[in-house]
Amino acid sequence: MVNVRLDNVVKVFDKVIAADHITLTIKHGEFFTFLGPSGCGKTTTLRIIAGLEYPDEGRIYFDEEDVTEYPPYMRDTGMVFQNYALWPHMTVFDNIAYGLKIRRLPMNEIKERVYRVLDLVKLRGLENRYPTQLSGGQQQRVALARALIVKPKVLLLDEPLSNLDAKLRIEMREEIKRLQRELGITTIYVTHDQEEAMVISDRVAIMRQGRIMQIGHPREVYKRPANLFVASFMGRCTILKGIVRRSGEITELSVDGVKILGVPSATDMNIREGSLAVAILRPEEFELVKPHTPSNEFEGVVEWSAFTGPYTQLRVKVSDKIKILLDIDPDSQIKVGSTIKCYIPYSDTIILPFEEGREITYMEES
Repeated sequence: MVNVRLDNVVKVFDKVIAADHITLTIKHGEFFTFLGPSGCGKTTTLRIIAGLEYPDEGRIYFDEEDVTEYPPYMRDTGMVFQNYALWPHMTVFDNIAYGLKIRRLPMNEIKERVYRVLDLVKLRGLENRYPTQLSGGQQQRVALARALIVKPKVLLLDEPLSNLDAKLRIEMREEIKRLQRELGITTIYVTHDQEEAMVISDRVAIMRQGRIMQIGHPREVYKRPANLFVASFMGRCTILKGIVRRSGEITELSVDGVKILGVPSATDMNIREGSLAVAILRPEEFELVKPHTPSNEFEGVVEWSAFTGPYTQLRVKVSDKIKILLDIDPDSQIKVGSTIKCYIPYSDTIILPFEEGREITYMEES
């Protein structure tokens, strides 16, 4: 296992800043994920760690060893690419064994290690097949086995599940997490899928336009986002912009004449009386029965309803400028056109400073 440290890393392509002064440390045996929208720089950052891209500024360290000048083969990493990058003319066995063969290991050791890793990724019996004879999930396992067999210090995965169907993605992310825990290997993962990142990661780095917006445990990032971008990117939410009428541990926001009380996402945020701020309301935090804890109360007309299986999703019009998204029991019989009351605790209402230059629709989903 190894610590990976990026120190003020910068990478620019033409006029696009793909990595903007990134400084962070990934711990021994940690499952660390770079998460963000397409084009935010997460894959570029991963490639810099792998040695496939050279930074314009900054240094990369494995433990205390500066590996910035090392080519990829000297960094002792294993990488799984988005398209798997399997040799089509080689069998599963030969694809997995390739890294050992170029290291000129004895054939008996190669066979032993290949069959051991085949058992690890549950592919024993398929070693004589070619990639075209495998399903997407099986190809992904071959790519993972090929990366693991060289016993890398760091495992790098660049959106390895993006080509799989929804059910298989869930199965494979659980499998990757199992393997990572079993091997105790430092793992760095790239994805644009918020749910995938939250399920699989020990810590997540949210990226936007080459910058790290927040690093933390998935629960921390979701429940206490550092800024409006993180809040809106991490799952569905309603965003309501208003004027701060009272600031403090519990902050009061006035939105279209409606009073909303909530908790600032961080204590050091500059949320002052008279300033613009936003309330972040997660749909799953709403209740239809008034809770015992202090809560915001909304009354409005149901404009839209959709059954999703685990829950029914409603859009409720409270006023011309306030429309709320909420999730309710899937067996509920609330119909479009009904007037309802709903409640969300102050503790689950996140207050953040308004970011100048950002247009807000009163309901945003990611």
